[in-house]
Amino acid sequence: MSYRRLLRDRCGLLGIAFLAVFSGNMGQSFFIGLFQRPLTQHLEISAGTFGTLYSLVSLIAGFLVLHLGPSLDWMSPRRFALAVLTGLFAGVLLMTLSPWLIAAVLGLGLVRLCGQGLLVHLGFTLAGREFGAQRGRAVGVASLGMPLGEIVLTPAVALLLVWLGWREAWWLFALVLIFAWLILASRVDWPSPPQVPAGEAKTPTVRPLRDVRFWRLLPLLLLLPVTMTGIFLYQAQMTEDLGAAAATYAMALAGKGLARMPGALMGGRWVDQLGEQRLGRWYQLPFALALVIALTLGGDIAIWALMLGGGLVVGMQEPVANSLMVSLWGSEHLGRARSAMSASIVFATGLSPAVFGILLDLGIDFSSLLGGMLVLLVGSWLLAQGTLATLLRRPESREWPRLS
Repeated sequence: MSYRRLLRDRCGLLGIAFLAVFSGNMGQSFFIGLFQRPLTQHLEISAGTFGTLYSLVSLIAGFLVLHLGPSLDWMSPRRFALAVLTGLFAGVLLMTLSPWLIAAVLGLGLVRLCGQGLLVHLGFTLAGREFGAQRGRAVGVASLGMPLGEIVLTPAVALLLVWLGWREAWWLFALVLIFAWLILASRVDWPSPPQVPAGEAKTPTVRPLRDVRFWRLLPLLLLLPVTMTGIFLYQAQMTEDLGAAAATYAMALAGKGLARMPGALMGGRWVDQLGEQRLGRWYQLPFALALVIALTLGGDIAIWALMLGGGLVVGMQEPVANSLMVSLWGSEHLGRARSAMSASIVFATGLSPAVFGILLDLGIDFSSLLGGMLVLLVGSWLLAQGTLATLLRRPESREWPRLS
């Protein structure tokens, strides 16, 4: 099935998945970071305190995703979406209106939990579970919501802040999303609640965190988000150490957002055609080549290589990761499997700024950090090969030694 036919035949459900992922941009770091200065002034705290609180609420959000995400395996998707959107908009109001620090930080936590965490989880779970043999393409289309948000929302915020205050900008975005969700709620047939055996919700038989296969794949899935988070936060140090211009980073960052789109669409098509087991063995190759180019050539070429290579692989990772979760534990348990993966990514990206910062403070230059990432990439690739090879030989098998 081509993308055109998929959009024609399943446009309603694809619209739900895409809008969920796009709405999650309100909880992403790049979007909240656009309001960092007015937020710190509103809360009357320093930038360092804001960063500490932000990391804290991000880690708590990751923990809650781990416990709330599996409910999609038995809960009505429409009810789940209503609850998460209510939490998101309540968080926006608390964060922008409350004069008390604790309440405002609670609002920030709700925005992170419901935006980056549960809405993105909803979109990718529906795309991976409801489309059968076309799940790769469906996840690829849904994942376009992330780069589109980066490309559209960043200049939109800059323009809006010329005429509106930062609170009004948040409220306007929230109103636009409410309107879009109301249209979908009235015109689209939502999928039925998944059918699960009696007692399965309380005593699940699938526990990814106790499965050795999950831990063998996880480092490969974490490495790129951890590396890109460090690059985003310490881009000034990176450009200086690599001998690149700051303007080059700004242009390459936009290129990264554009590169994610063909990455997602190609990744989705290749997952459906070649299988996630085969693609999972090689999809990180563009980023590995980007790291090699950055380490050997340096300068502006290094920045472009990292951004374009990273963008391509970030786009491909969601179709690959979602399909691997289905191969390992079945689509009926995708909510539980994705919540474990999503929580792990939130934890890792919450800790990575501290790790990068400590290493830079110790005098380690950014080139050495990128070299370390390349070594870790090769190591995580080797660690994942056993599981991927086994899935390739016996894709129907889901039994594997479990961790005690």
